[in-house]
Amino acid sequence: MMNAGENVKKIKFLVVVALILVLTACGSGIPNALNYEVSDFSYVDQNGEDFSLKDLEGKVWIADLIFTNCETVCPPMSAHMAKLQGMVKEEGLDVEFVSFSVDPEVDTPEVLKEYAEGYSDDLSNWHLLTGYTIDEMTVFAKDSFKTIVAKPEGEDQVIHGIKFYLVDQNGNVLKDYDGVSNTPYEEILADIKTIL
Repeated sequence: MMNAGENVKKIKFLVVVALILVLTACGSGIPNALNYEVSDFSYVDQNGEDFSLKDLEGKVWIADLIFTNCETVCPPMSAHMAKLQGMVKEEGLDVEFVSFSVDPEVDTPEVLKEYAEGYSDDLSNWHLLTGYTIDEMTVFAKDSFKTIVAKPEGEDQVIHGIKFYLVDQNGNVLKDYDGVSNTPYEEILADIKTIL
């Protein structure tokens, strides 16, 4: 039979264990985190240099899917990405930006660089990626971001997801946001600060 002192110790121990479980369940601090794991990749950026998931280890990053020939959603997405990049810089936050081309046969590094320079004069932390097939990107987008990429035969436009994805230091997608209209800049900044 336990005495009162042992009961108090047992209760304190159980409270500590419960707190640890609650805190570890919160993980990132982002409520209802998606927790999609980004598949390993090694592609080429707008400078023709190799860029891989390893280059993003330990970093917070924002990802999207775009292509330079896009006639609808990509121009506003890239404009919103550039604005977010500027806001992050003003806040002094260490964040990388990654745009995966969904039309890699057309989007060479040179084409991507020219495209990006139309939106930002600082590409030091914005990586536009190519160097894979459309089939590889279709699988990568589905596995990593749970979104579609499809280029109908005979078409020059590509169907793709229109979200921005917040990825943590371990390569897990925590949250997504509308990248085309009503992009929630302040919410994204707050979420970045939560996980930095």
